[in-house]
Amino acid sequence: MKEIIINNNTFESIKHIDEFGQEYWEARELQKALDYSKWENFHKVIKQAMISCQQSNISVNDCFPEARKSIISGKGKKSFIKDYKLSRYACYLIAQNGDSRKKVIALAQTYFAVQTRRQELTELEYENMSEEEKRFYQRDLTRKGNYSLNQTAKKAGVKNFDKFHNAGYKGLYGGETANDIAKRKGLRYREDILDNMGSVELAANLFRITQTDEKLKKDNIKGENNANKTHYKIGKNIREVIIKNGATLPEKLPTPTKSLKELEKERKKELINI
Repeated sequence: MKEIIINNNTFESIKHIDEFGQEYWEARELQKALDYSKWENFHKVIKQAMISCQQSNISVNDCFPEARKSIISGKGKKSFIKDYKLSRYACYLIAQNGDSRKKVIALAQTYFAVQTRRQELTELEYENMSEEEKRFYQRDLTRKGNYSLNQTAKKAGVKNFDKFHNAGYKGLYGGETANDIAKRKGLRYREDILDNMGSVELAANLFRITQTDEKLKKDNIKGENNANKTHYKIGKNIREVIIKNGATLPEKLPTPTKSLKELEKERKKELINI
């Protein structure tokens, strides 16, 4: 029997993110990762996992939503086969109900259990943060995200980065550029708009940044104009999701009374005086 090299990256590499920022795994891809050659056998495991989910009083439809996957036959004919978009918890239940004789099943059980717990802890810790702490946390992530996005955009052929970033802002803020946002917030010349956002607004921008970065890489987008269009479209898509969910649009969110730079200076003064 062919030996399969497995590690935690096996499951991370097949993880997907939907338009709402939610992670999921495709059942057909997980089938291969868990070394099931036949869909019929793997589908039985999925059914058992669904029963376990139901017994835990958790919505099966939320964890195991059905999907269709398109395939091309040898004759070039396109058809559709059954698939599922699995949540992390669904993957954990599948691993728990899988063939325990397979080494990869043991790894999957550990991976999805640990990652699920780690995610819960992270969310709990974040919820317990003050608004000020959340702002610093989100700003650090946007800083790292923008660095990665700039590197990706550069490889795509972007040279005018002001225009590139404004394309994203225009999509997310209904046509507003970075300068428009700064003026609306009453900021001084060249003052960083991201330093003057609350945690919710920062989170929306972080999603714009990371999704654009992923899209440019995944679709191997080339050309400055195409990169700008992609950034705008991602921003606009996120704006549409915000509207659909009935949440507050970013330009309607309040501007904090103090910028993060001001708060950082205050923190340093406090440390000096201790």
